[in-house]
Amino acid sequence: MVVRTTEVADPGPLLELLPEDGAPMTWVRRGEGVVGWGEAARFDTVGANRFVAADRWWRRMVATAVVRDEVRLPGTGPVAFGSFAFDDVPGASSLVLPEMVVGHRAGRWWVTTVSVSGNLPGLADLPAVSQARRPRDITFSDGSRTGTEWESIVAEGVRRINAGELEKVVLARDLVAEGTEPIDRRWPIQRLAERYPRCWTFSVDGLIGATPELLVRRERGLITSRVLAGTIRRTGDDARDLALAASLARSSKDLEEHEYAVRSVADALAPFCSSMNVPETPFVLHLPNVMHLATDLAGVTDDDASSLALAAALHPSAAVGGTPTKDAGELIREIEGLDRARYAGPVGWLDADGDGEWGIALRCAEIDPDNAARMRLFAGCGIVAGSDPEAELAESAAKLVPMRDALSV
Repeated sequence: MVVRTTEVADPGPLLELLPEDGAPMTWVRRGEGVVGWGEAARFDTVGANRFVAADRWWRRMVATAVVRDEVRLPGTGPVAFGSFAFDDVPGASSLVLPEMVVGHRAGRWWVTTVSVSGNLPGLADLPAVSQARRPRDITFSDGSRTGTEWESIVAEGVRRINAGELEKVVLARDLVAEGTEPIDRRWPIQRLAERYPRCWTFSVDGLIGATPELLVRRERGLITSRVLAGTIRRTGDDARDLALAASLARSSKDLEEHEYAVRSVADALAPFCSSMNVPETPFVLHLPNVMHLATDLAGVTDDDASSLALAAALHPSAAVGGTPTKDAGELIREIEGLDRARYAGPVGWLDADGDGEWGIALRCAEIDPDNAARMRLFAGCGIVAGSDPEAELAESAAKLVPMRDALSV
């Protein structure tokens, strides 16, 4: 593998550079990040060993690569985009090395080209900008369960918690969106980035979304993670929303749920960190459709574990699985009745140094591999002893809004 990274003048918004053909790969927040297209190499894997196998493959790839990097920032040189299944079985996971990557960070732009023929790639031209096609005649229908059926599943989760079997479980539901022609993936990607600039807009191997939750970032010895747990829907009235934010910050049910999630992340990162900062109280993160309790953790590491290895150590956190992890996973498989596929699994990128960013695949949808006009949308809610099934259904509907709106005209 021969890789060349060259600094360039501002080529315009990253998400408008994506070509119409090919599978776009994106990781963008507030206009900065990396986008890619084409496929120089990929690694597909399944099972409990999926993270280790993918990390080993990537280390082998970059160990023998010839790299000419004129920029030397995290995200330059060879970069792989990845998305991983939530559960060990079933579900496919992959790392994809694009043929071309364009990046933007702190006022600098670069283009990376990759050749697997052994020759130094030339300075490739960026594709001509073309407008994304609007989806046509999108209809929405129930996925694996109706709303009423899902309320019953939530009630069963609450019953098991009250019986002392576990402390928290995260239960997910899906919704099907279908149009009359193949969906241009660039349309929902661009709409999500416009409406949710504080989230990380991602697209990897047909999985598209805008996640507010950064599972882990590794950058030159610094590890950071954002934990979200505890949610309330916005009303659109500023005064009312401020009152709701205050009630969320005082809610014993939501604070309990949040504490479980923060504790699980801190415990998982501790073995890799020589020091760590874990704030005592969360803040309220305001998004256009909902508000979350949020905590940003930070640590310093001298360990050589890659960002992907750190993501593997964190997955699944209590924010997407539950507490205790093993008991919550078993209950999810027993009562949820849903193949999550890559929903709530790690999604993101890593470079040759192991630096990278991995989010949790939330507020997302997956293109049907057999029908490009069909997508499956996902949302999940943390269930604790005080959870009300009807309120949880309303919360899940709020979490489906970003993808629903991104597909609507």
